[in-house]
Amino acid sequence: MTKKILAVLSAGILAGLFIMPDSTYANTGLLMDIGLCLLLFFVGIDLGNNKELFKNLKTVGFKVLVVPAATIGGSLLGGIVCSFIFNLDIFGALAIASGMSWYTLSAIIITPVSAELGTIAFLTNVFREILAFVFIPIIAKRIGFLETIAAGAAISMDTGLPLITKNTNQEVALISFISGVIISLSVTVLVPIFVGLI
Repeated sequence: MTKKILAVLSAGILAGLFIMPDSTYANTGLLMDIGLCLLLFFVGIDLGNNKELFKNLKTVGFKVLVVPAATIGGSLLGGIVCSFIFNLDIFGALAIASGMSWYTLSAIIITPVSAELGTIAFLTNVFREILAFVFIPIIAKRIGFLETIAAGAAISMDTGLPLITKNTNQEVALISFISGVIISLSVTVLVPIFVGLI
């Protein structure tokens, strides 16, 4: 998957540099809006298709809210710290941090406002996903099971779920899925809010 992402990004850069005429850029905003709407539509279908998700909410208790809240809070705190370290606009840094490993969505929303921040958001969230794959087994073994969910953030409901399931237990896997859904929904709210404040 990472190779595909890097290949598509490289193809886009090369197309922008050497192939696409300047007149094309007048329509890129519309195309990104269409892509974003389609992406959210299919996420909604995926959520609606999982009937068991809503039935199992009672069995896990408050952990289902504490874990995503802590993950979101920690990500935003990291964004604030990075805004000072790298001398970034604080709301731009918060918008980037709000992507929480959902690199496609965050980059699409941020890029129309700032291509530089959009690129940083894309790379930051791709690297977060890659690092989650590397560190989830280590976190599960040395720190704790619930902390594996925070490492992956939004991917804890999809691409990161098999790895979390393998290294933790069934209860954590369920919390991971539900937390991933909540975190993913928060991305769709928080990124636009912070982008609007840049």
